[in-house]
Amino acid sequence: MHASQDQQLFEDFYADIIGSPLSHWLQTAPAQLARWQKEQRHGELDSWLRVVSKLPELSSTSNDLKHSVTFGSEAEASNSDRARMTGLLKQLMPWRKGPFQLYGMDIDTEWRSDWKWERLLPHISSLTDRNVLDVGCGSGYHMWRMLGEGAARVIGVDPTQLFLVQFLAIKHFAPKTNPIHLLPLGIQELPELKAFDTVFSMGVLYHRRSPIDHLFQLKSQLRPGGELVLETLVIDGDKDQVLVPGERYAQMPNVWFVPSSEALEHWLERCGMVNIRTVDINVTTVDEQRSTDWMDRLSLNNYLDRNDQSKTVEGHPAPKRSIIIANRPE
Repeated sequence: MHASQDQQLFEDFYADIIGSPLSHWLQTAPAQLARWQKEQRHGELDSWLRVVSKLPELSSTSNDLKHSVTFGSEAEASNSDRARMTGLLKQLMPWRKGPFQLYGMDIDTEWRSDWKWERLLPHISSLTDRNVLDVGCGSGYHMWRMLGEGAARVIGVDPTQLFLVQFLAIKHFAPKTNPIHLLPLGIQELPELKAFDTVFSMGVLYHRRSPIDHLFQLKSQLRPGGELVLETLVIDGDKDQVLVPGERYAQMPNVWFVPSSEALEHWLERCGMVNIRTVDINVTTVDEQRSTDWMDRLSLNNYLDRNDQSKTVEGHPAPKRSIIIANRPE
């Protein structure tokens, strides 16, 4: 039962990349995803997928991916539809990245991911007709915004299976022809495709035990001349400044390296990237990351020093994030 279920999860992806610059991925992806189905399925995955299957069948032309992630208008669904959607989608909590608007129902996520998108959008190359990879994509909020900017197709990879189901829940309301797909894989599991026009890695680097390997993995997905958009935690300092936290950073247990922007630029240079530039540095506020009705767990406000919000509870510099853009050489 699982095998046929999972084949259906990815058949649109297989069909979409036939004849595209990503078609050589078909040599490895089906076998790899079959192994995932056999060896790595989360115990709750089937129950989560049943939640998605119970969502009301609604369709609309009142969709907006350019300014938000919105499917349908309030007038196109009943109050009972919205109540049903709310009850079902709250079974897939916590919702981290968003927000999403579905037929007048708002999913108020922990992160205002739209703010990050607005910070980076003026600085990146146009996504029109580009093949785009979003590494560590979460539930896919930014993927929809990439599609809204005219991308030919958007592929996200993230091993967290709840995020896959959240993505499928949103995709349930989207036009079936949208060329957007999420695979439950990590970047280290991908072959060197060398085919994407733009690769995004946002909020991933500091979770990698070997950040240099991560940068090489990102580079290996880009076509010659392709663009990398890298967003990550940074600290103040010169190119030799790197924070290696203790057991936790802002209560996150898996933060390994937090470089300065200058250090990160230097790392990218050592990896053979060119046209490297920091385009934005922004302090994360408790308005951008916070607890909500859709993410009712502790959030940033709980992880900052109560007496000095420029520091985490561990005494490290509070979260500051940098956006760096670079290119693979032609």
